[in-house]
Amino acid sequence: MRLRLLAVVVALTAAAAVSAQDYFQWSRGARVIRFATPESFDGSFNFCRLFYRQVRRAYGGQGWWTDYPDADVNFMIRFSELTKTRVSQNADGHPNHLVVRADDDLLFNCPIVTIEDAGTAEFSDVEIKNLREYLLKGGFLWADDFWGSDSWYYWTEELDRILPREQFPIVDLGNDHPIFRMMFEFDRIPQIPSINHWNRSGGETSELGAESEHVNLKGIMDPRGRLIVLMTHNTDIADAWEREAADPRYFYLFSPKGYAVGINVFLYAMSH
Repeated sequence: MRLRLLAVVVALTAAAAVSAQDYFQWSRGARVIRFATPESFDGSFNFCRLFYRQVRRAYGGQGWWTDYPDADVNFMIRFSELTKTRVSQNADGHPNHLVVRADDDLLFNCPIVTIEDAGTAEFSDVEIKNLREYLLKGGFLWADDFWGSDSWYYWTEELDRILPREQFPIVDLGNDHPIFRMMFEFDRIPQIPSINHWNRSGGETSELGAESEHVNLKGIMDPRGRLIVLMTHNTDIADAWEREAADPRYFYLFSPKGYAVGINVFLYAMSH
C-alpha cells in the first residue's frame, strides 16, 4: 500500500509544480453556482455535484456546496493527469464541473453524482422519483463528508425514500470490493478531516471525537448486484482534493490517499 501511494505522491507533486498552485488560486474566487445546461455535456468527463435543499446544519458542513468548487475542479485536473480520461473543459480551458438538480433530467447525463454533507439534505417527492429512476437506470451516487450518528440517521431516512430499505438494504463493503483495487490498491478507507478541524484540533482526524472514531464504507446494490450508492461516512475525502495546495503537511498526510480513493471510485462507477 505504501509503495502504491508513494506513486500517487510523486505524480501529484510533479503535477502540482506545473499547475496546481496557479489553478488553486483561481478557483478560490467567488463561488458561482455552475448549474448544468444541455450544452454542458460534450461527451467528455464532467464532475457532477448534486444540489439539494438544506434543512439542518451539521458540524463543519455547509450543505450541498461543502468543498465547492475547489474539490470538483482539483479532482478533474488530477483525474486527467493520473488517468487517460478525457476531461471536459470550458472555452477558457478550465474544468467543466457541474451542479445538477435532483429533479432535472440532465442528471441522467452524469454517470456518477456526488453529494456532500448528505445528512442535511431533504428532497421533494419529484426529486425522490427522479433520483430513484436515475440510480436504477445505471446511475451512481456517492455520499461523502457526513459525520456522526445524527447525520447518518437523517441521511439514511432520506435515502430510504429513494430506495426503500426492504428492497435495497444498506450493506458494509469489505476490502475485497473492486473499489479497493481499480487503479490504486489500498486496504482501508482513510479518515480525512477537514483542514479547519485538523488545524484547530492539533491534528485529530475524528471530527466528532469518539462518536465518529471509525470510518464506515457502506453501499446499496441494485437487483443485479451492481453498487449504485456508495457512502464514505466519518471521513471527508473531498477535502483532500479541495485543500491540496493549502498546507504541505495536510497534502502529504491526506491528499494522495484521498485522490487514490476518488479515482478508484470514479473508475468503478463509470465501468460498472
